[in-house]
Formats: sequence, structure tokens, C-alpha cells
Amino acid sequence: MAVFLGVCVAACFGSGDFFGGLASRRVSTITILSITQAFALVGAVVYAVGFSGHASGRDLGFGAVAGGLNVVALGALYHGLATGRMGVVAPVTAVVASVIPVAWGTANGEHPSTLALVGVVCAIAAGGLIARERSQAVEVHPGRELALAVSAGVGFGVSFIFYSETSKHAGFWPVLTGRGVALPLALLAVLMVRPRLVARPSLALGRRGRTLAAAAGFLDVSATALLLVAFREGLTSLVAPIAALAPAFTVALAWLVLSEPIARLQMAGLLLALLGLSFIAAG
Repeated sequence: MAVFLGVCVAACFGSGDFFGGLASRRVSTITILSITQAFALVGAVVYAVGFSGHASGRDLGFGAVAGGLNVVALGALYHGLATGRMGVVAPVTAVVASVIPVAWGTANGEHPSTLALVGVVCAIAAGGLIARERSQAVEVHPGRELALAVSAGVGFGVSFIFYSETSKHAGFWPVLTGRGVALPLALLAVLMVRPRLVARPSLALGRRGRTLAAAAGFLDVSATALLLVAFREGLTSLVAPIAALAPAFTVALAWLVLSEPIARLQMAGLLLALLGLSFIAAG
């Protein structure tokens, strides 16, 4: 069940990134980030109120820290993709985001089978291959792009750990506190970077853009809710690498909807991901 939920998490995260990327073609990415977080907050309220749960202060605090780390990591990733080489930033972020929860889980007594660990290695390698894109013609600053990629990966990976540490009885309240922190941080970033876009950004989006942003926001918060359930059903060291395969679904949707070609390395990554998932499930 945990493996299946991990795949659902990756599907929601990857699909949300795809819809958010489409919406950002009309408005700046950082503005889309704030709008999607607003819709995600609405979705988090629905999940928290609609499902029973009794969260402690510790659960709410961990959710808030995880939400803050997640949105900061997104900002670092977007900035790295915009100013550096995508073929470096994306795979480094994916691998770091996978390795940290695996290391934490094994250090805290998790003992996956050998076959499952082989699947984890395959999944981590697959995430790096799938996330690779053709490098753009940008001025290269290796130190800066690597720092942004590692920062994003650490943010994502540590946020996974904080979510995994919430109790089974907390329901989805940690998701709500996480979004409650993420939205103000995203709005603050917009105010600092592009203050003229804060007034009425939804007008520039149009109806289609708002629909895409709403879809991205609800998919994002749904992925987080499913992530909590997956961590409560299985080992963090197994769930996190599967969840980090989100780029596979982004690439697949870009191929299906936009007819974007899939590079050979990405195709190899998709096949390796399937192999890794089968090993984890069998293990």
C-alpha cells in the first residue's frame, strides 16, 4: 500500500508542477507560486476539517516547519532553473531530496530488505535521469547553481522528514499548518521581487490561467496529504525516493499534452524507475 501511495504522491506532485508550469507562461513563476499556495491552503482546510484528527502542538509545529521548508525549496529550485543549467540543477535537487530521507530512515532503525534497497538506489538514479533537461544558453556559475540545487534538495528532503514525524492521529492538520506558513512566505517573496504583480495578478492570468493555478494548488496539497498517509503506512526510506519521482509524471504529461520529445536519458530514467518500483514492491 505504501508503494502505491508513494506513486500517487509522485503523480500529484508531478502533475501539479506541469499545470503550474503552463500557468507560469503567462505570469512570472514566483507569482504563480503564491497563487497556487493560496489554492493549496483552501484545499488544506478541506482536508483538515473533512477528516478527523487530533493533532498535538508537536504535530502542528512539524507541519509548519515542513511547509516553510517546502516553499523555500521551491523558490530555490525555480531560481536555479531560471539562472542555471537545468541539466545540473534538476537532477541534483532530485537526488539530494531522495538521499536525505533514506539516510535519516536507516539511521533511525529502519531496515528495508536488500531487494527494496536496490529498488531505492534505482529510484534515486531514475529521479536524476528523468529530471535532466537540455541545458539552456545561460551564463554558467557552477558554484551558485550547485548551491541552489543542493539547498532545494535539502529543503525538500528535510520537509519529508518533518512530515514523517507527525503522529498517526494528527489527521491532516499538519498539512494545514504547513500551507498556513507557506502562503505568507510566498507572498513575501512576491513583494520583495516583483511588487507590481501583487495588486491583481489573477487578471493577467485569465480564466484558463486561474484554472491551471487552481489545479496545481489542489494537486500539490493532495500530494502532501497522501505523503502523510504513505509515511504512516510504510518506511520513510522507501516512500521518499518514490515520491521524488514526480518529474516522471511531469515529463510524461509534457509528452502527451504538449508533444514535447522525451530525451534518451529521460526514457532510460523512466524505465529504471519502473524497475526500482518493482524491486521496492517485491521487497
